[in-house]
Amino acid sequence: MAPSNPICNLKSAICNHDTKTSVEKNVRSAWVAAGVLLLAFGAGVPRAQNPTQNPPPPAPKPGDASDIQLVEKLLVARRSYQQVLEQLRMHYLKAGDLERAKWAEEELRQYHRIPKHAFRLELDVPPPNLIGNTNVPEANRLLMAATSYKDKGWGTDYVDNQRRAELLLQKMLTEYPQSDKISDAAYHLGDIYESKAYKQYRRAVAYYERCYQWNPKTQLDARLRAARVYDRNLSDRGKAVELYREVTTHDTDTRRVQEATKRLADLAGTR
Repeated sequence: MAPSNPICNLKSAICNHDTKTSVEKNVRSAWVAAGVLLLAFGAGVPRAQNPTQNPPPPAPKPGDASDIQLVEKLLVARRSYQQVLEQLRMHYLKAGDLERAKWAEEELRQYHRIPKHAFRLELDVPPPNLIGNTNVPEANRLLMAATSYKDKGWGTDYVDNQRRAELLLQKMLTEYPQSDKISDAAYHLGDIYESKAYKQYRRAVAYYERCYQWNPKTQLDARLRAARVYDRNLSDRGKAVELYREVTTHDTDTRRVQEATKRLADLAGTR
């Protein structure tokens, strides 16, 4: 039996819906309820603080457990805010008040467009010991739907599609942690968080690492991708070297091994 996912009760990428018999109905109902069916970024992200206000208290140091409860509250608040707007939208639709339903849907769109950071990775990324060994058709459909959006389009359409793909992949991991496709989903999430639409590099490497931790025999270049991010974006030389070395011992792709070997030599020469 696959270990339970301790973060399932803390986050919900998109609201729960009745299972549909086709992926088209499933995805369509998810986006309508999430208020992002017609995503087209228009409003800017609000600033955290007005310069005239008092300065915020010092941020907790990385690894400081004092922020855990605050982050948990934030995750619950995000979910509650989304669910209430979804309920309000449905209430107005049933009442025939299309104007107010549109207001709720627009606010949901803007909510999903706001970048949401993973302040504590352990509350965002499922544990490394998940065992995904079951073929779950619904999980397969979610993965296919996510990849149909991922990396598609230009400009704001590209960003919107990355958001759609992220929500579907997170839904898959949350609802089907026993799926034999969780490793693939983790890889795609790593790629999304590394992309220019997010640039959330610590989140990216965490999901790349889950890819090969959940499936040690993966043929994806997750180790090399994680090594590059540690090397180029996070300036974590020690972790980059560790993963480049793992590429040379675990990867069977000649080009990947050559790249890792060359970069290890470069790093050794710059000590």
